[in-house]
Amino acid sequence: MRPEASWEAHTKSCETCARFGLAARLLRRMAQTPQEEQIRALREALALSPANAPLRRLLADTLRGSGRFDEAEVEYRALMQNAPGDRSLKLALAQCYFASGKNSHAAVILDSLKLRGELDATAHLLAARIAQRANDLTNARASYRAALDADASLADPDFERRIAYERAAAGATHDDEDADEVEALANGEGHGAPQERSFASELERPTLKFADVGGMDAVKQEIGIKIIQPLLHPELFKSYGKAIGGGILMFGPPGCGKTLLARATAGECNATFLCIGIHDVLDMWVGNSEKNVHALFEEARRRKPCVLFFDEVDALAARRSEMHAGHQRQVIAQFLAELDGVQKSNEGVLVLGATNAPWHLDPAFRRPGRFDRILFVPPPDAGARATILRGLLAGKPQERVDCDKLAAKTKDYSGADLKALVDSAVEDKLREALKRGAPEPLRDADLLAALKKVKPSTREWFSSARNHAHFANQGGVYDDVLRYLDS
Repeated sequence: MRPEASWEAHTKSCETCARFGLAARLLRRMAQTPQEEQIRALREALALSPANAPLRRLLADTLRGSGRFDEAEVEYRALMQNAPGDRSLKLALAQCYFASGKNSHAAVILDSLKLRGELDATAHLLAARIAQRANDLTNARASYRAALDADASLADPDFERRIAYERAAAGATHDDEDADEVEALANGEGHGAPQERSFASELERPTLKFADVGGMDAVKQEIGIKIIQPLLHPELFKSYGKAIGGGILMFGPPGCGKTLLARATAGECNATFLCIGIHDVLDMWVGNSEKNVHALFEEARRRKPCVLFFDEVDALAARRSEMHAGHQRQVIAQFLAELDGVQKSNEGVLVLGATNAPWHLDPAFRRPGRFDRILFVPPPDAGARATILRGLLAGKPQERVDCDKLAAKTKDYSGADLKALVDSAVEDKLREALKRGAPEPLRDADLLAALKKVKPSTREWFSSARNHAHFANQGGVYDDVLRYLDS
């Protein structure tokens, strides 16, 4: 029997398929349609069968394959609500994070897989790419070889040559295999002189204020006394010998507002804002990364007062004891020299860093004068969750929505999780409106129903952070994490 005939027979005998015949027809057409049409067809089918996990997985994989990583991330996270232990979903989400430049997010997931002994060949290859992006070339090569030992079909000659070249250029000891790869690269590929990039186009002037950021009162207070007040009252602070500037490191699970808080800090003191991702700094060619670090600090000094925000800072400031290539240490040394203002003063440059994996950060960055304040940014408390929900629901048709009641039921939910919760409830109401032909307001019951589908994403982060908090808490860095876990 032809596959099409078999499928038609199935749809006639299956009540679900009969009800969602449109979805069946759309799926059957997918093999003959362009990628955008496939995605559109999958979304239409999923709207008719929202609980269909295989269909959602197909949509997520298709989005990832077409480079729409942010959209794929949403679908994978939705799938993980009902299958939090699914290794393949975790790995797919980590790949989306990596493709979007969210190295720490991806590394946290790989750490959790490693703890469970679930690193397969594809996971090892992803770990190699993360390490190479962070200039940790020895671990990159080790992970790459572990991937090939498990599955030789994953060989990537370009990636292998790049690691070999960077190790050789950094003066690392290399074996004959490295030398062969370097020679092959030299014969087949060249590169121009390192170019110092400009960061002028990255500058912003945020209007966001602390009042626009729900909760996090303790973190706001610390940022205020360390960064904002010295800028607003320079003479008072100078009378006590306090300079205008300094650094604060924020850490915590993804989606809890670290980037939003950094942008609001710039808004509070009417400063320019320079948000730097690790991909803006690190370069595959030796020497470029140091030039980029210098260039961005120079830009911040020219535009002072300026809030210089480093996202995924652990990738740029990894532990030097774990590094074997000389140029990796040079990048960190350049970063430390710029933080210290060795050649030029950092007066008026306010430095914020954010990380999901503070245990990977070099201790030298926590020295006084650098990131000397380390602040845990936890998931929002009940009051903050209620504030966030009110903001998310503002402007939407609603009726008797009790945000305080809903906040009490969403412990451990991040701000991003709450947005996903509201979005899920809105999507359900839209499906009803399309059937009835008229919109209906959101009610408590709609949001409570969405709670069954959207679970807190922060618990995976805490499962990794717990071990570090219990066994590597020198100086009490993770005391706040332990207090949160015990609450």
